[in-house]
Amino acid sequence: MLFNSLEYLIFLPIVFGIYWLIFRKYRNAQNILLLVASYFFYGFWDWRFLILIAVSSLIDYLCGLRLEKVKSRTQRKWLLWTSIITNLSILGFFKYFNFFLQSATELLTYIGLQVNPGSLQIILPIGISFYTFQSMSYTIDIYRRKSTATKDPITFFAYVAFFPQLVAGPIERASHLLPQFARNRKLDYVSISFGLKLILWGLFKKMVVADNCAPIVDWTFKNYQELNSWQLLYGLVLVQMQIYADFSGYCDIAIGSAALLGFSLKRNFETPIFSTNVIEYWRRWHISLYTWFRDYVYFPLGGNRQGKVKQVRNVFLVFLISSLWHGAGWNFFVWGLVNFIFMLPVITQSNASGQTPAYTKTAIMKEIAKMVSVFLAISFSKVFFRAENLSHSFQYLYASVTNWSSFLPFTSAQVWLATGFAIIQIIIEWRGKNYLNNLEGVLSRTSRAQRWMVYYALTFSIIFIGGSKREFYYFQF
Repeated sequence: MLFNSLEYLIFLPIVFGIYWLIFRKYRNAQNILLLVASYFFYGFWDWRFLILIAVSSLIDYLCGLRLEKVKSRTQRKWLLWTSIITNLSILGFFKYFNFFLQSATELLTYIGLQVNPGSLQIILPIGISFYTFQSMSYTIDIYRRKSTATKDPITFFAYVAFFPQLVAGPIERASHLLPQFARNRKLDYVSISFGLKLILWGLFKKMVVADNCAPIVDWTFKNYQELNSWQLLYGLVLVQMQIYADFSGYCDIAIGSAALLGFSLKRNFETPIFSTNVIEYWRRWHISLYTWFRDYVYFPLGGNRQGKVKQVRNVFLVFLISSLWHGAGWNFFVWGLVNFIFMLPVITQSNASGQTPAYTKTAIMKEIAKMVSVFLAISFSKVFFRAENLSHSFQYLYASVTNWSSFLPFTSAQVWLATGFAIIQIIIEWRGKNYLNNLEGVLSRTSRAQRWMVYYALTFSIIFIGGSKREFYYFQF
């Protein structure tokens, strides 16, 4: 079920009504409703996917209970590795089976051996990368004694499958989200108002900005041989805006939907397009995944505590794992490698804090130049993220730097429409960058009448200007 669909427009009010009007005073009934609603939400794509999420949840629930009781270090390690290996095996099989099969076939063909790989094709379950990481972090934290196991299976299964953030995050930690299932929630006007406004802003970013950029990006990557360098490079800028508006829009809708039910999800984006160096960018982009890799990969490897050489090694391994997490393809590996290279000059500087310095009148132009350079560098790397494969990536890049004979910008009205809405998003995020809901940060300084005019304008644009209904970009991960 898509957030930007009529089905969700019907589903969410029904869940909201039953949740607050019928089960308002019954927390356990609310949790059962959330579990049933979440499984219905996820099974709407394919009911068979429910088996995987149920198996993953059951194993981690049982491992968590045993980790809580067992004192033997050896037994605790076995329980931890049972959880990790199970989750990674499920993720690895469904995400990488086709990739490894194809790679092995191509290698054998290259050395002169003809093989028939068969007809088995594995369907990638939506959101599997997200909920396996969320479930796995639960047992890791119990093993580290940073969290305690829950004895309530309904609570834990609902935590893993919580529908607002099930498919594409934010990736929540048990220490933050599980206690919210264990306490009573109150019907709060402030939370409902916040949630509805954030959903509206998220839908605008997804349906008006991202979905109007998407057809142009698709056309550009398909017809790259016919376009000049300026058009191809601008296509990469639109890729960056499409993915950012799409993914951050999803997270806004997820956080807003959870707020309607009395839950607080962590912020997943902090206006990363205004970052002044690459480290800062990654600290503000997909924050829940960044902190997951930081806490469960980077720090256990030693972080930056063992000298620059090992720090560089650790950062490389994080980007390697991140590239595998994002997709099964050599283009994703190169994407991770390129971003690691971009980060090298920053992490090798002893004073690289990754924090945005304070703005002054004399430094403003320098900071803007840094923001633009980081944005363009990240946009460049997106060619490996968006292209169909590694060969397509390099062909696109080659075409983008070999046809400077003329400066012929896009003339399509749709390009200018998409660009205009992307600029509106950038302006609003800049002015409201200190708020979780950037739009509300801007509107907080306006009159009530002006705010409602904006709400109506956003609703109108979503209904009448929003692009064709598309899945969210990160569903493929």
